[in-house]
Amino acid sequence: MNNIRQINYWTLGGFEGKKPVAQALEEAFAMGFSGLELGFGAGEFAPGITEAQCRAIRAKAKSLKMRIETLATGYYWDHPLSSPDAAERRKAIDFTKEYLRVAAWVGARTVLVLPGAVAVPWNPSKPVVPYAAAWKNSTASLRACLKEAEKQKVTMALENVWGWFLTDPMAMQRFVDQFKSRRIGVYFDVGNCLINGYPEHWIEILGKRIAAVHFKNFSRQDCGGMLHGFGDDLLKGDINWPAVMAVLAKINYKGPITAEMIPFSRLPNLVLPDMALARDTAAKLKQILAMA
Repeated sequence: MNNIRQINYWTLGGFEGKKPVAQALEEAFAMGFSGLELGFGAGEFAPGITEAQCRAIRAKAKSLKMRIETLATGYYWDHPLSSPDAAERRKAIDFTKEYLRVAAWVGARTVLVLPGAVAVPWNPSKPVVPYAAAWKNSTASLRACLKEAEKQKVTMALENVWGWFLTDPMAMQRFVDQFKSRRIGVYFDVGNCLINGYPEHWIEILGKRIAAVHFKNFSRQDCGGMLHGFGDDLLKGDINWPAVMAVLAKINYKGPITAEMIPFSRLPNLVLPDMALARDTAAKLKQILAMA
C-alpha cells in the first residue's frame, strides 16, 4: 500500500496550537512522514484564519513535498451537530461551513466531523440526548452543510467516537448512505472501535465509504475499556495489525493513514507536544504499513 502517511498536529504542537504550522510541517517531514493532519481550532490555525494565511501554509507544505490531506477538530464535543438546542446546532453548522472552506484553501480533501453524541462519557454536564433525536438532529445539520461541502469539493468524514452514537458498522453504513452524497463518508479510527468490536470488521463493511483512517492502539480492560486504554505505542494493544492491513488492501483503500497519538494512558499527566512520541510513532507506522 502506498498511502499518504500523516501524523496529527496535536502530537507535534499540542492542543493549544502554540507551535507554528510551518515548524510542525518541517518536523513531520524530517521524521519521514509524507503529510500532516492539521488541528483546526487553536493557535494560528483557528476560526478567522484568512485564505491568504491558508494558502501560505499550503505553499510551505508544497515546498517540502508534504501533503495536508485531512483536518481534525475537537470543536464538536462542546458544540455537537446533534444537540437538542437549535442555537447550539447552528453554531456547529456555521463552524462546519468555515471548516470546509479552510480545508479547501489549505488543500485538504477531507475534514473529520463528529456526527453527534447521545452523551459525552467524560463530561457528565452534557445532556443525554435520545438516540433517535441525535440521529434526526445530526442528519438535518449535516444536510445543511452539504451544499458547502459540494462547493468546496471537500468530504465530511464522520468519525466513530465514544459518544454512544453510531457505535457499530451497520449503523454507520446506514447513516452515511441516507445522504446519497460522495461528500459524506467515514473517518475510521481503528482504535476507537476496540471498546466493543474489531476494526477489520468495520473496514470490510464500510468499504468505499471510508475517506480517511486514524491509526492508534487500545488495550481492552474489564470487557471493554477506559480512556487509559489508549497508549503511547502503536504496536502495544489489542489491534491485530496484519488483519487490519489485509482488509484495507482488500477494499483497495487509497486514502491517507494518519497516526493520531493522544496517549490517554498518561492521564492525569497527559502532556503534548511530545517529540519523542512522534519519532517513535514514525518508526512504528512504517513497520505496520510493511505488513500489507
